[in-house]
This record gives sequence, structure tokens and C-alpha cells, in this order.
Amino acid sequence: MKINSKALIFLGIALFAINAQSQLHQYVDPMIGSEGVGRVFIGPSCPYGMVKPSPDCTVSPNSGWLPLPKEVTGFSQVHVSGTGGGPKYGNIQIMPFSGTLDKLDQTSYRTEENVKLGYYETVFKGNNIKTEITTAEKAAFYRITYPKNTSKDLKIDPGFFLGEGPKPDGREEQQFVGSQIEIVSDTEVRGYSRIRGGWNNGRAYTVYFWAVFDQPIAKYVTWKDGKFYNNQKAQFDSGKKTAALLSFGKEGKQEVNIKIGISFLSELKAKNNIEVEIPHWNFNTVLVELETKWEQLLSRIKLSEDTSDSYKKMFYTGLYHTMIMPVDRTGENPLWTNDEPYYDDFYCIWDTFRSSTPLITLIDSKRQVEIVNALLNIYKREGYLPEGRSGNDNGRTQGGSNASVVLADAFVKNLKGIDYELALQAMLKDATVPPGGNEEKEGRGGLMDYLRLGYVPYGIDRAGNRTIDYSYNDYNIATVAKGLNHQDLYNQYIKQADSWQNLWRSDYQNNGATGFIMPKDASGIWLDDVVFGESKIQKPTFKYTPVIIESPWYVCHWCVFFYEGNSWEYSLSIPHDVPELIRKSGGEAAFKNRLDTFFDTKLYNVANEPSFLTPCLYHWIGKPYLSSDRIRTIIKENFNTSHEGLPGNDDSGAMSSWLAFHMMGLYPNAGQPYYLLNTPLITETTIQLENGNHFKISAKKMSDKNKYIKSALLDGKPYNKAWILHDDIAKGAELIFEMDSKPSAWGTTILPPTK
Repeated sequence: MKINSKALIFLGIALFAINAQSQLHQYVDPMIGSEGVGRVFIGPSCPYGMVKPSPDCTVSPNSGWLPLPKEVTGFSQVHVSGTGGGPKYGNIQIMPFSGTLDKLDQTSYRTEENVKLGYYETVFKGNNIKTEITTAEKAAFYRITYPKNTSKDLKIDPGFFLGEGPKPDGREEQQFVGSQIEIVSDTEVRGYSRIRGGWNNGRAYTVYFWAVFDQPIAKYVTWKDGKFYNNQKAQFDSGKKTAALLSFGKEGKQEVNIKIGISFLSELKAKNNIEVEIPHWNFNTVLVELETKWEQLLSRIKLSEDTSDSYKKMFYTGLYHTMIMPVDRTGENPLWTNDEPYYDDFYCIWDTFRSSTPLITLIDSKRQVEIVNALLNIYKREGYLPEGRSGNDNGRTQGGSNASVVLADAFVKNLKGIDYELALQAMLKDATVPPGGNEEKEGRGGLMDYLRLGYVPYGIDRAGNRTIDYSYNDYNIATVAKGLNHQDLYNQYIKQADSWQNLWRSDYQNNGATGFIMPKDASGIWLDDVVFGESKIQKPTFKYTPVIIESPWYVCHWCVFFYEGNSWEYSLSIPHDVPELIRKSGGEAAFKNRLDTFFDTKLYNVANEPSFLTPCLYHWIGKPYLSSDRIRTIIKENFNTSHEGLPGNDDSGAMSSWLAFHMMGLYPNAGQPYYLLNTPLITETTIQLENGNHFKISAKKMSDKNKYIKSALLDGKPYNKAWILHDDIAKGAELIFEMDSKPSAWGTTILPPTK
């Protein structure tokens, strides 16, 4: 058969185009949100990957990285992404250099950086050494290229960590416990770093490592507590910092490849992680495998071809950031042994339950089942569900026992493979048993007062938002109890879900709005004036108003009435009972004015998770088009593809997942079985569900002018609700919006579900 050469060329071009189109990971830019307040991790990471190698620019930043021209101290293997508070991790640092083996500080400055998904590259000034990094899930791969005719030297420093401060036992500062290093052979070094404290003030954790080189060590010195030691291959752990300086000489190829396995169990397990994950010396193979893992996840949501590159970058980077944490440490749990999933770095569930968890459920539901089972595993072994967890230790309760929302969200979305009776037991433990002095670490602080009074009284840290959160967590318990046919429990907890009303001061007025969550003492007296500071002698007071943000100007960050917010924000954060909130605010017209004031006078804080749902609250007064208007304005003014493209701490993907949902035109009310529908930013989105079904959203004739939903069809039938059940999405369907230049009656009559 004769083959037409033009046809072959055309076929080749078509295949190239298809292949290029399928490579969605090219739209991920790890630098979005890296500067400013976003604090995202910029180095290579597998989805939920344990190892996250990247540069550390001094001990200060949470994610390790800072922009040029800041110096680089070295490259550590474990990091977090997007977090606030004190730093965590920054363990097992290496640093290439060229020179004599007599100085531990090898700090250098970057001339350039190249960052993309799965890959980091930099070249240092002065020595012109190029460092490239990629990674597997539990082992990092470095390719270091030294200039010709220079010595190829390397520092390995297990004594380094982020967040080191001058004060012993400094709050949220990591503290050195011990380290050890040993040159095992002319191509292998092993050791560990033992650190405690950090953001969660947690107990000591140990990061073990095994490093393998593709060139033999020609010369070395080890280091301990400020002194160098020639011809001593090991420095054992005596509570002092240890390190090693290695030289591979000037001979041979100028490229040194390094594999570093990490483990939380042992050095031999770290070595095994290398052997299992990277049994070769091909850097590019590791990179391609990493890209493939991400491609499989990112491709579960396809955007229409007419989507702009900037929107593709914002969207797929949002998906990427959502799936960096929590971290899969199954098989790496040093605390107990079983075959169940183990995840760490829940940082914090207070941030992630609202949008990160629902997004993972939507596109990676099997993973979410593992995460939920890991939470239950922690409960079984340690007695409480985590609210925040890092370094294998619970720690930080910012508000409620919000793992309850995660469990309820899995329940109402019918995720299989979870013991929901055990989940209910875990939720009830939080709701009934005080944590006995560990209120900052786990459980519910002020629980007995909450159960006795129906609210957390002023004087207990975070009394305002704890009362609101506990009310919602009680609603989560009621939801699961009802579904499991525990009617008595349902009756009890659906009543307790109204507890937020006990702090609603119905006659209080501010900025034209009436009714706010306000401080009340244990005797039931509303407090117009509260104590300034924490003096035991003088107790001056100041007037408390709904616009005040107390910290850090008069009390500690954790001692406030409302954590990271004020009453204007939190008084709109009642996700389980918006209709009652509307009634208490004076009805629909008054509530609309309240929302308008909130946004128009800049009381809304886009960076604050308690306000994540607030732009959608117009849905409950039959004006979903106003929700869409607010969301589009918020995104336009606060999100972009720059290094400062996130308006707040990403908080393990919380901010990024909020953006990704709204770009699709969906937004979850976490712990409840529906999504609110808004005008999408993308004309067509197709979600591939793990059950094999597809859910497609299309916006016909959408433009900057035609930004309002005129009508909708669900599988060809008229659909008049501005919300949709998760089950309808899971079954697979096509939702078509017909767009227009002005608001319509669509979505105005059948309001979202009520309590």
C-alpha cells in the first residue's frame, strides 16, 4: 500500500498536537503564590508526596524558599506548603560547593532559577555550580554540575532545620534534639535529624536518610559541635549537631548525581525507599514518572480549548497546590504498626475542610477515603481526631473539632470503605470528653462550659469562633447520627447545632446591620468592654465592637475572642443554618444590605477561611447572580498568575481550591451533600469521576457582557436550582447554562437546602 507523505506529516502534526494538548502539567506554575503571603512550596513534589526537596534561604521561611537575591543555605528534603505560624521541617540539608573542606557555612547566592512542576534548577554566583532537583515519593534525586577543573564538594548537614531561634523552648520554634552522620562506603552516607517543636509545638520527630552518589568520595571530614574531624567516618548522636564535608575530587565527569532516601522509621528503610523508587541513575526518568503521576490527576478535569493560558495556569496550579498536602506516610509511621493508611501534615483542617477536602473528594475520592481512614486510625491510637497535625503529633486547635466536618462530608457524599460507626464514635469523643489540659492540641477547649451554658464564655481563648464551630460540628454529628439511624443522638445534636444563637446579640448595631456574635461572660452578661492585655495587676479595658481584630495589638494570637477575624466575618459564618441567620439579621432585604456593606466597605477578607462561603450567601435570598458578581470581582482583584498571585496563605491548598472550584462554577458547603452553582469563569469543564462517569458544565454564549445565567438544562431537562446534589454529579450528567447580559429569574425560587 502506498502511503502519502503529506498524510504522514499531517498525522505526525496531529499526534503532536494531541500529545501537547494532553500535557496539562505544563500549565502548573509552582511559583504562583510563592511570594507575598502565599508561602507555597516551590520545589518538586509527588501528589501528597512525603519528600519535598527545595532550597532553604536561611532558617526563617515556612516553605524554605525566598526570592532572589536572598542567599541559599542549602537544600533540605522535607517541607510544607502555604502555611502560617512557625516553620516546620527543613530536614537533611545538602549543599554543593567547591573549595577546601574546612568551613561548614557554604551559603551561596543564585544567579537564576528555573522552576516547573517536578523540577527545580539554579546556578550559584561565584562558583557557577548548577543544581537540578526532581523527586520520587520518598526519595529525592539531585543532579549537580560543577565547572571544569574545580573540586566537586558537598556538605551534608543533618543538624540544620527551619525555624531555629535563640530561645530554648521558644513557642512555635523548632528545637534541636540530636543528629547523627556516618560515611558508610565511598558512595554512601547515612544518618538522621531529630527535632521537636515548630508550628504545633510538637514532640520530637526523627527524619532518617540514606544518600547514594554515582561517584566515589575522594576525601572527607566530619563535623560535630563546631569542630572538624579528619578520618573519622562517623559522628554519633550526643545531643550536638553533626555534619560531613565530602569531596569527589577534580577527576572524572563534572556531573555528580545524588539520591537521598528519607524515612521516619530508620536509615535502612530510607535506603530501601531508594532501591524501590529509584533503582537507576536516570534523572529524566524520575522526572517523567513524577510528571505522569500529576498528569493522571490533573487530567481528571478538562477545560475547553478556548480557555486562556492564564486561566489554565491559575486552575491547574490550584489543583496542584490542593494535592501537595496532607502527606502520605503510609508505611512510615514510627508510632504504631498496622496496614492502615497513615497521613500527616494536616495543616490545618480548620483551613482545608471548606474547599480542599471537597475538591480531593471530587477528583480523587479513593485518596480521600485513605485520608479519612488515616484520621480514624489516629483517633483509635491517640484518642482524638487531629485538627492540625505535623511531625507525627497532633497540635493546633484553631476553632472547632473540624475533622468532624471532613467525616460528615465523606458520609453525605457516600464514600465507600469507611467505618462510619467508628467515625461517629470519634466525633462524639471530641464533643463529650474534655482533652484534659491539651485544649490547644486536640479536642474542644471550653467544652464543659459549652455544654453547660450553650456557649463558650468570654475569658476562654477563642470563645467566639469556638462556639460557632462547635455548633457546626454538632450539626455534623447530627447528620451522621441521622444517617446511621441513631435518632436520640440526632435529636440531641441537632438541638446543640443552634448553640451559636446563644452568642447572637440581637439588638447590637454596627455599620447599618443589626445582630452580631458578641462576647458574653459565664454569668450571661454581654460585655461592651473587655480587658486590655494580660496584666495580673492593672486591668484596663477597651470597647469591643464587631470590626475589632484583637490580635496582635492587645492579646496573644491565640487568646482572642475570634481567631483571625472579627464579628462581622464570623457573624456571617453559619454554614448549616443560613436561613436562621437571615431571619436574625432582619429578613432578606436587611441581609442583602448586610452582605453589600460587608463587601463594599472592605470588611470582607478574601484571605480568611471563615469568609470562604460568604460570597455565596446571596443564594439563600434568591439572588445567586449577586453571588456570581461578587465571586468574579474577588477573583479579578485578588488572583493572578504572578508570584504574588494568591491573596493569603495557601494553607495546604485551601486558597487554591477555593479558586479552582469557583472557576468551574461550583462551590461546596462542606459537610453537606450539595454544591452551589455560580457563573463559571471557564466556558466548558469536564470532570472525570473515579467511578467512570463524567460531569460536564457548559456556559453557552458566555462573555464579559453575558455573565448571568438565564436558564439551565441538566441532561436536557430544565434545571432551575442554583445548587446541585453531589449524587447528581456522581451519576454523571451535563449541565448547560444559557448566558445573558442581565440577571434572570433562574435559581431564585428553589433555595439551597436548610437545616
